[in-house]
Amino acid sequence: MSAVEFTEEQIEQLAFERFGHPHPRVQRKMEAVFLKAKGLSHREVCELTGISRTTLWGWLRDFRLGGVEALRRWDAGGSTCELDEHVDAICEYLTEHPPHTIAEAARAIEELTGIRRSETQVREFIKRLGFQRLKTGSMPAKADPEAQAEFKKKNLSLV
Repeated sequence: MSAVEFTEEQIEQLAFERFGHPHPRVQRKMEAVFLKAKGLSHREVCELTGISRTTLWGWLRDFRLGGVEALRRWDAGGSTCELDEHVDAICEYLTEHPPHTIAEAARAIEELTGIRRSETQVREFIKRLGFQRLKTGSMPAKADPEAQAEFKKKNLSLV
C-alpha cells in the first residue's frame, strides 16, 4: 500500500472530528487516521483503536481517495423490507379486517402486495406496525342464563 500524505489542514480536521463528529463510528475512523497521521505504525494504531489491519487499510484508502470528507460518511447498509412500501394499504386492510391468525394475515398481505413472507416475518412486521394480539373471553359451555338470573335475584336481594 502506498504511503498516505497528510496536510496540516487535514490533520487539524481529523483532530477536531475525532471527538466532534456526532456519530461514534465516524469518530473512531477519524481517530485511527489521526493516529496514523501522527506517525504511529499500523500495528500501534490497530492496537490502540481496537480495529483490524484490513479495516485500517480501508479507512486509509478512503482518506487517500476522498480526504476527510470520505471518512465522514458512514454507510451502514442494512436490509430494507419490501413490505415497507405497502405499509398504508396493509394497515388499512388489517384494521378493517383483523385476521384471526398469523397465517391468515400472511395470506392477506400476499394478496394485497404480491409479496410472500413466512409467518415469523409477518408476525414481526405486524408487531413493528403496532398491531398486537387480542385475547377474547369465552363463556362456559354449560352456562344457563335463566339459572344465573334466578341466582342473582335470590342472593343479591338479601344484601
